[in-house]
Amino acid sequence: MELTTIWFVLIAVLWIGYFVLEGFDFGVGMLLPILDKTGGKSPEEADKRRRVMLNTIGPVWDGNEVWVLTAGGATFAAFPHWYATLFSGFYLPLLLILLALIVRNLGFEYRHKRDEPQWKARWDLAIIIGSFVPALLWGVAFANIVNGVPLEPIVAGNEAPYVEYTGTLFTLLGPIGLLGGLTTLGLFLTHGAMYIALKTEGELRQDARAFAWKSGLVTAVLAVAFLVWTNINTGSVLSWVLSVLAAVALVGGLLAVRVGREGWAFTGTFVTIAVAVAALFAALFPDVMPSSIDPAYNLTAVNAASSTLTLQIMTGAALLFTPIVLAYQGWTYWVFRKRIGTRHLPSAQLEASHK
Repeated sequence: MELTTIWFVLIAVLWIGYFVLEGFDFGVGMLLPILDKTGGKSPEEADKRRRVMLNTIGPVWDGNEVWVLTAGGATFAAFPHWYATLFSGFYLPLLLILLALIVRNLGFEYRHKRDEPQWKARWDLAIIIGSFVPALLWGVAFANIVNGVPLEPIVAGNEAPYVEYTGTLFTLLGPIGLLGGLTTLGLFLTHGAMYIALKTEGELRQDARAFAWKSGLVTAVLAVAFLVWTNINTGSVLSWVLSVLAAVALVGGLLAVRVGREGWAFTGTFVTIAVAVAALFAALFPDVMPSSIDPAYNLTAVNAASSTLTLQIMTGAALLFTPIVLAYQGWTYWVFRKRIGTRHLPSAQLEASHK
């Protein structure tokens, strides 16, 4: 296998890791105003439920974000022309994602600093919006990357990889882009609800399970429509097979949550997201960024790649450090594997004094 293909696969694996892990983080953040039962609970009880939900991802959310940093860095080093075209053409949506992540992270860090309800409500809003925006826009971005965007040669050159994005933000927000965004939004909501059901106890666990079933049914329709549309546009045999497997995994996860098997349910959405992202990369290959204007302007894994020496050095570094990172992150999840509930919460004052 050529080094360009190996690094295409490795970047796909990094994005899979990001979406399956950060995906439930986004879902938990978006579910704060849904599962806190504000309408039927006292403000104190609603706040406790929110604290429990945030505590389920407290030890892991920052580690999950490392995957996207690594994916971006690997793309820059392995496929610089892809990186340059993508980040210049998708500048505004990627900037919005970055700002949303910053605001969201501030919410995690500052919510507990003061006990006033208004202070907490404002940072909760930061977490909610900071989770919603990336969950939507990552789907928009990948839907456009796989299905093709307007790419044309730069004046200084006449052929790929010297191409640039000639569309606008509204080009990205076309029907296929919006459908992709709604699909990732639904998947992350369902994935987050499965995670909360797996990690909590009592009434919150039951409410999360009920929501996961409802959101999962809607998500299944969106996901099937998006994957079928994408595969018709640019699919391969492998991408079709992976898309079917993703659908089967989602159905299995929904059936599991219906009967109260949260572990299998979470595994179902985990596998669904992983296989669906793999299907998108399978549909994309051998391109890394196809042109909707002329296939001659496509960026491919070959013409967008770095030198062979660069890829060889990167491969050695990846072989050395990847097992270490996976082992550490796996250990983190093992340590914080137990369920939590409102009975485990310290008082707000005690919590603030320790942070």
